[in-house]
Amino acid sequence: MEDTRLYHNPRCSKSRGALELLHERGIQPRVVAYLDTPPDADELRALLQMLALPARALLRTGEDEYQALGLADPALSEAALIAAMVAHPRLIERPIFVHDGRAVLGRPPEQVLSLL
Repeated sequence: MEDTRLYHNPRCSKSRGALELLHERGIQPRVVAYLDTPPDADELRALLQMLALPARALLRTGEDEYQALGLADPALSEAALIAAMVAHPRLIERPIFVHDGRAVLGRPPEQVLSLL
Protein backbone atom coordinates (compact mmCIF):
# COMPACT_ATOMS: atom_id res chain seq x y z
CA MET A 1 0.00 0.00 0.00
CA GLU A 2 1.26 3.45 -0.91
CA ASP A 3 2.29 5.65 2.02
CA THR A 4 1.43 9.28 1.38
CA ARG A 5 1.66 11.56 4.38
CA LEU A 6 2.36 15.16 5.27
CA TYR A 7 4.03 16.15 8.51
CA HIS A 8 1.96 19.25 9.07
CA ASN A 9 1.63 22.22 11.38
CA PRO A 10 -1.69 23.96 10.65
CA ARG A 11 -0.32 27.22 12.08
CA CYS A 12 2.46 27.32 9.46
CA SER A 13 1.65 29.07 6.17
CA LYS A 14 4.16 26.91 4.24
CA SER A 15 2.57 23.76 5.62
CA ARG A 16 -0.95 24.96 4.81
CA GLY A 17 0.21 25.92 1.31
CA ALA A 18 1.73 22.48 0.70
CA LEU A 19 -1.46 20.74 1.83
CA GLU A 20 -3.55 23.00 -0.41
CA LEU A 21 -1.34 22.23 -3.43
CA LEU A 22 -1.73 18.50 -2.80
CA HIS A 23 -5.51 18.77 -2.40
CA GLU A 24 -5.75 20.80 -5.65
CA ARG A 25 -4.17 17.81 -7.40
CA GLY A 26 -6.49 15.29 -5.79
CA ILE A 27 -3.89 14.00 -3.34
CA GLN A 28 -5.27 13.30 0.14
CA PRO A 29 -2.21 12.57 2.27
CA ARG A 30 -2.46 11.20 5.76
CA VAL A 31 -1.89 14.36 7.78
CA VAL A 32 0.51 13.87 10.69
CA ALA A 33 0.09 16.65 13.25
CA TYR A 34 3.67 16.16 14.37
CA LEU A 35 3.43 18.65 17.24
CA ASP A 36 0.64 16.54 18.77
CA THR A 37 2.09 13.14 17.79
CA PRO A 38 5.83 13.66 17.31
CA PRO A 39 7.87 11.08 15.45
CA ASP A 40 10.07 8.83 17.55
CA ALA A 41 13.81 8.57 16.90
CA ASP A 42 13.46 5.65 14.46
CA GLU A 43 10.79 7.43 12.43
CA LEU A 44 12.86 10.61 12.37
CA ARG A 45 15.95 8.68 11.22
CA ALA A 46 13.86 7.09 8.44
CA LEU A 47 12.60 10.51 7.36
CA LEU A 48 16.14 11.91 7.31
CA GLN A 49 17.27 8.96 5.19
CA MET A 50 14.43 9.52 2.70
CA LEU A 51 15.24 13.24 2.63
CA ALA A 52 18.97 12.48 2.24
CA LEU A 53 19.68 15.13 4.87
CA PRO A 54 21.69 15.22 8.08
CA ALA A 55 19.71 15.94 11.24
CA ARG A 56 21.16 19.44 11.48
CA ALA A 57 19.53 20.38 8.14
CA LEU A 58 16.08 19.62 9.58
CA LEU A 59 16.48 21.85 12.65
CA ARG A 60 14.53 25.09 12.96
CA THR A 61 17.27 27.38 14.22
CA GLY A 62 14.90 30.23 15.09
CA GLU A 63 13.07 28.33 17.81
CA ASP A 64 13.76 29.18 21.46
CA GLU A 65 14.63 25.54 22.16
CA TYR A 66 17.45 25.68 19.61
CA GLN A 67 19.25 28.35 21.63
CA ALA A 68 18.27 26.99 25.05
CA LEU A 69 19.58 23.50 24.24
CA GLY A 70 22.81 24.77 22.68
CA LEU A 71 22.06 23.02 19.39
CA ALA A 72 24.37 25.30 17.40
CA ASP A 73 27.30 23.35 18.87
CA PRO A 74 28.91 21.62 15.86
CA ALA A 75 30.23 18.85 18.13
CA LEU A 76 26.72 17.49 18.75
CA SER A 77 26.14 14.07 17.21
CA GLU A 78 23.33 13.08 14.88
CA ALA A 79 21.84 11.07 17.75
CA ALA A 80 21.86 14.11 20.04
CA LEU A 81 20.19 16.29 17.42
CA ILE A 82 17.56 13.63 16.70
CA ALA A 83 16.90 13.23 20.44
CA ALA A 84 16.40 16.99 20.72
CA MET A 85 13.86 16.97 17.86
CA VAL A 86 12.00 14.02 19.37
CA ALA A 87 11.80 15.77 22.75
CA HIS A 88 11.01 19.17 21.19
CA PRO A 89 9.12 18.62 17.92
CA ARG A 90 8.86 22.39 17.30
CA LEU A 91 12.50 22.07 16.23
CA ILE A 92 11.53 19.96 13.19
CA GLU A 93 11.34 21.88 9.92
CA ARG A 94 8.04 21.54 8.12
CA PRO A 95 6.22 20.48 6.09
CA ILE A 96 7.67 17.11 5.18
CA PHE A 97 5.86 15.25 2.41
CA VAL A 98 6.33 11.49 2.05
CA HIS A 99 5.13 9.69 -1.06
CA ASP A 100 6.01 6.34 -2.56
CA GLY A 101 9.05 5.76 -0.32
CA ARG A 102 10.55 9.20 -0.91
CA ALA A 103 10.35 12.44 1.04
CA VAL A 104 10.82 16.13 0.42
CA LEU A 105 10.84 19.23 2.57
CA GLY A 106 8.06 21.54 1.42
CA ARG A 107 10.08 24.75 1.41
CA PRO A 108 8.87 26.32 -0.75
CA PRO A 109 5.53 24.49 -0.67
CA GLU A 110 5.76 23.72 -4.40
CA GLN A 111 8.58 21.28 -3.59
CA VAL A 112 5.97 18.71 -2.55
CA LEU A 113 4.92 18.44 -6.19
CA SER A 114 8.34 17.04 -7.11
CA LEU A 115 7.31 13.64 -5.72
CA LEU A 116 4.15 13.35 -7.80
